[in-house]
This record gives sequence, C-alpha cells and structure tokens, in this order.
Amino acid sequence: MLVTFARTLILYALIVLVMRLMGKRQIGQLQPFELVVAIMIADLASVPMQNRDLPLSNGAIPILTLLVAQVGISYLTMRSQWARRIICGTPSILVRNGKICQKELTRLRINLNDLLEQLRAKDVPNLADVEFAVLETTGQLSVIPKSQRRPVCPADLNIPTEYEGLPLDLIIDGHILRENLARAGLDEAWLRAQLSQFGFSGPEEVLFASLDTAGRLYYAGKERS
Repeated sequence: MLVTFARTLILYALIVLVMRLMGKRQIGQLQPFELVVAIMIADLASVPMQNRDLPLSNGAIPILTLLVAQVGISYLTMRSQWARRIICGTPSILVRNGKICQKELTRLRINLNDLLEQLRAKDVPNLADVEFAVLETTGQLSVIPKSQRRPVCPADLNIPTEYEGLPLDLIIDGHILRENLARAGLDEAWLRAQLSQFGFSGPEEVLFASLDTAGRLYYAGKERS
C-alpha cells in the first residue's frame, strides 16, 4: 500500500516536471507532435504505477526520452522553416476575400456546419461578415471580419488615448511582492501608509492589491470569518 502510494507520488512529480519543461501551452494549443508526447507520457506512467513488479525506471526512462525528443523537435522547428512545415503543418484558409474555399474544406474534411459552428464560437453568426477565416495549425479558427463589420476603435474616430500598461501586483494573499514595489519605484513604507488610509492595519489583511500605470491603487480585503 505504502509502496504504491510512494511510486504514484514519484511518477506524478516526474510528469509534472516534464510537462512544465515542455512549455506553457494549453491542450487546445498543442501541436500534433506535442499532443502525441503528452498522451504517450500519460500511458507510460500508468504502467509502473499499476504494476509494482516493474521498476520505476521502466516508466521514468521512456518519459525522459520523450521529453528530450520533444525539446529537440521544438528547437528544430524554431530554426528550420522546412521542419516547421513538415512537423507542425501550415495554416489553411477556409474563407478568402469573403468566399468559401470549397476545395480546402474538402481536403480538410470540414463540412459547412463545422465551419458555421466555429464562426459562431468566435461571435460571428453571419458568414457574409467574414473576410478571412484561417484554420491554424493548432486546430483553432482565426476570423477576420470585413472592414465594415469590425468594431469601431479610437483610431477610427481620431480620438487620442493614453498609454495603458499592465498593472503591477503588490500584494497577493497578504504577502507583499517587493520586487514589483521596487519596479514601481516605491517602498514598503508607502504601501503600508496607503493601506492604513483604507483602514487596514497591515498587508496580512489584504487579499489582493495592484497598482496601474496611472498610479491608482486597487485593493481587496480578506473576508473575516
């Protein structure tokens, strides 16, 4: 019982480490070869996890081998366009200049219902509003609406806008992120003074606090039980 528990934890930690080293992509963003590696790793880990007679190395060595192969292929696709086309494929245009590419739909075995469903998922219910629809190598559909159907932006109305950068997280779960404080050119004394104005005795009472590029401090206190 304890042996199985320990083996499971070891394999779990190994798989988490391997998947972390493989990158931060979500399942829907994986290239085909990356998805194959993920499936094979899960299958290889389940065998020594269920069979205690097999040494852990029977699962660990193939998993690490797949990791090395995946990282190697990733570097190869980064440096070679030819390898990228062969391994990852190329995007396919399903709608070009407002016209459906029927031959491309047939080649990819995609019917019109599938195309319309993916367009609706992109908040484009009318095919007549589409200028280009591109099926990416990950299987996701990118939609470019016609210029007359795109949302109006400030540039269209010649309205000047101010710069908006990413806000800096200053407190998470009551802990001060001093690196972000230093990046903003502030110190802990300033932060504590700001919190005292909002009725907090210290950062431990704050669930989350952030500072935007305009210098506005957002905060959310912890719920008191």
